[in-house]
Amino acid sequence: MSYTVTLQQRLLQLKKIGADLPEILYEVQKNAAMRAVEAAVEATPPKVGDLRGTGTRSGELKQHWVTDSEVEPRGGGISGGGIYRSLLKNDLEYASYVNDGHRVDRHFVPGLYINPNSDQLEYDPAYAESGGGLVVGTKTTYVKGKFMTDKGKEAYEKAVLSELDRHIQELMK
Repeated sequence: MSYTVTLQQRLLQLKKIGADLPEILYEVQKNAAMRAVEAAVEATPPKVGDLRGTGTRSGELKQHWVTDSEVEPRGGGISGGGIYRSLLKNDLEYASYVNDGHRVDRHFVPGLYINPNSDQLEYDPAYAESGGGLVVGTKTTYVKGKFMTDKGKEAYEKAVLSELDRHIQELMK
C-alpha cells in the first residue's frame, strides 16, 4: 500500500514539475546568460594593472559585452517552439580580432616622425604631404587571441548544468 502512495506522490511531483518547467527554463537561461557575459568581461583586456596596448585602455571592449549581449531570454512557449534564446555578443569592430587573434604587419604611416628635441613620436600633416613618414610595426607578427567568447560559452554551459541540477533537487524533495 505504501508503494502505491509513494508512486502517486511522485506522479503529482512530476505533474507539478511539468507545469513549472517553462518558468524554470526561463530562469536557468537568464542566469546562465548573465554568467556568460560576466566570464567574457572577465577575460577581456584590460586586466587590473595591465595597460598594454592603446586599444585596451578605454575599457570600451569590456563594456560592450554588457550593452550588446541579450541576456533576457526570448522565444519559449508554444510560438517559440519551447526554445529560449539569449545572445552573447560584442558589436565593436575589432572585438573579433581581440577574441580570435590577428596578424600584425609592418606598415608605412605618412607624417609620423620622432621629434629630435623630445624623442616623442609625433604627427605632422605637412611632413606627410612632402612624402615623409615612418615604417612602424611590432617585434611579433601575430597577436594571440583572448578567446573571450569561448570562456563565456564554457561559463554558460557550467551554469546551465548547475542551475538545472539545483532545480531538480529542489523539486524532487
